[in-house]
Amino acid sequence: MVVTLAAPASGAGAKQQRREATVEATAPRQSGEPLMAIVSIASQKVTFYDAEGWIYRAPVSTGVKGRETPAGVFAVIEKDKDHHSTLYDDAWMPNMQRITWNGVALHGGPLPGYAASHGCIRMPYEFAEKLFDKAYIGMRVIISPEDAAPVEFSHPALFVPNKDAIAAAPGRAQAASREAAEAARVAEEAKKAAATTARDLTSLTAALRKLEQQKARTAAELAFADKAIANAKNDQAKAKAEELKQKAAPKAEEAATQLEAAKADATAKRDAAAAAKDAAKAAETKKADTAKTATEAKLALEPVSVYISRSTQKLYVRRNTHKAWPDGGEVFDSSIEVPVTIRDPNRPIGTHIFTAVARSGSGLRWTAVTIDEGDNAKDALDRVIIPQDVLDRIAPTAMPRSSIIVSDEPLSSETNYRTEFVAVLSNQPQGGFITRKPSMEDRIARTGGWGSEDDDGFGFFSQRSPQANNYNSGNSWDSPSGSNWWGQQGNSANYPQPGTTRRRSSGGQPYYYGQQRYYQQPQQQGWGWQ
Repeated sequence: MVVTLAAPASGAGAKQQRREATVEATAPRQSGEPLMAIVSIASQKVTFYDAEGWIYRAPVSTGVKGRETPAGVFAVIEKDKDHHSTLYDDAWMPNMQRITWNGVALHGGPLPGYAASHGCIRMPYEFAEKLFDKAYIGMRVIISPEDAAPVEFSHPALFVPNKDAIAAAPGRAQAASREAAEAARVAEEAKKAAATTARDLTSLTAALRKLEQQKARTAAELAFADKAIANAKNDQAKAKAEELKQKAAPKAEEAATQLEAAKADATAKRDAAAAAKDAAKAAETKKADTAKTATEAKLALEPVSVYISRSTQKLYVRRNTHKAWPDGGEVFDSSIEVPVTIRDPNRPIGTHIFTAVARSGSGLRWTAVTIDEGDNAKDALDRVIIPQDVLDRIAPTAMPRSSIIVSDEPLSSETNYRTEFVAVLSNQPQGGFITRKPSMEDRIARTGGWGSEDDDGFGFFSQRSPQANNYNSGNSWDSPSGSNWWGQQGNSANYPQPGTTRRRSSGGQPYYYGQQRYYQQPQQQGWGWQ
C-alpha cells in the first residue's frame, strides 16, 4: 500500500475554501513511544504516531508568506525546556524541539488559527509540554505540504534483520569495547615507552658530541707532544716533550675507548628507539582498528537511518552515537556514504519515508509516508539498488525506528555531524529556512566515504571543503565561475520570489528568496546579501 495525498484545490474556489479546524486530541488507547511527527502545512496540524497509529494531534501555526516553514524530512536534534530565541528579541519558545541548527523548531506558542510564525512550528503550550518528555533526539519529523499519514507497507528492499545477529550484537559490542579499551591501554604504554627511548637517545646524542670533542682534544694534545719531540733541539726539551706525551697518550686512548663504547651504546639505543617507535605505531593502528570495530558493534545496537538521493546518486547512513556535543545536541555517525544505482535517474522519484515501526516475528513491520510527487512508494523502491555490502553491514541488526528515505532531493547543507538527515523539498516555499543564517559550524563526522583512506568506521571531524557542496557537476550549488545557480551573472530579476514555487528540473535544485535578509543556503559560509 502507499500513501494517498489529498489533491490541492485549484481555481478561485480554493481561495475561499477553509479546511476543517484541527482539534487537539489524544487517541483513546494506551500510547507507545512516538516514532514520528507529521506536520501538515495545508491543514495547520501536527500528528504524532507510534507503532499502532496516531496518538496525539493538535493544531499548529507554521511560517507566514515569505518565511514559510520548509517542507521536507527532519529529526529532533536538540531539546530545550525553557528556550529563548537568539533571533527574535529573546522570545520565549518553551518546550523547544529543534530540527535544524539554523533555527527551525517545534515549540509552544500562540496559535491565531493560521500560519503566523517566522518558520517554526508553534504548538499549543500544554500540548508542547506534554510531548516534550516523550520526544527524543533522532525522532523523525516530517513536514508535508499537504495531509499525509503512514500506511502499512512491505517490499523486498526493506531491511530484514538476522535473529542470530541481533542476539549476538550486545555480547559482540561488549567484547569489542573491552578489546578496544585494552588496545588503548597498550597504545598508551607503547607511546610512553617510545617517548622514553627517544629522550634517552637525545641525551646520548649530546653525550656523544662531548666525547667526540674530548677525543679530538686529547688527540690534539698527543699530536702536539709528538711534534715537540720531533722538533726538540736538545735533550732537555726532548725529555720535557716525552713527559708531555706520556701524560697525553693515556688520555687519548681512554677518550677513544669511551667514544667507541658510547657509539655502540648509541647504536643499541637507536635500534631500541626505532623498535619502540614501530611498536607504538603498530599499537596505535590496533587501537584505531579496535575502536572502529567497537564503534560499529555499538552502533549495531542503534536504529539505522538511510537516505537515498536521486540528485546526488548516493546513499548515506546515519546512526546516533549518543555522544553529547558541548554546543548542544548529539553526534551522529556518518561513516557510510556510497554511490547508489537508481534506474531511470532522470525521472523524478518523489520523497518517501519508510519506517520500521515494530518487530514482526523474525522481521520488521514497516510503514510508508509520501510527501512529494513522483513515483508511488513501491515504484520508488523498485528503482533503487542498494549495494549488497552496505546491506550486509547494516541490515542484519536493523531494529524498530530504523528508516529508509528515498528522495529527489540532495541532503541540505544543514545536515552535519549534529544532525540526522535534513532534506528540504525544493519545489515548495522555503522562506523560513533560507532567510535564516546558515549554521556556521560545517564540520561533519567523516572526510572520505566508507572504505576511503580516512574512513575509521566512525569518522573524525573536519571542515568541509568549498567543493563539498557541489553535489553534481552538471548542476553545482556554488558555481566556480561566479555565476548564480541559474547561470545569471547578478541578474536578481530572475530569482524566484518569496512565497512562490519553482519547478524542480530533473537534476537541479531551485531555491526561494525572501525580501529582507538572504543567505546562500548551500554554501554554509554565513555570508549574505543585506
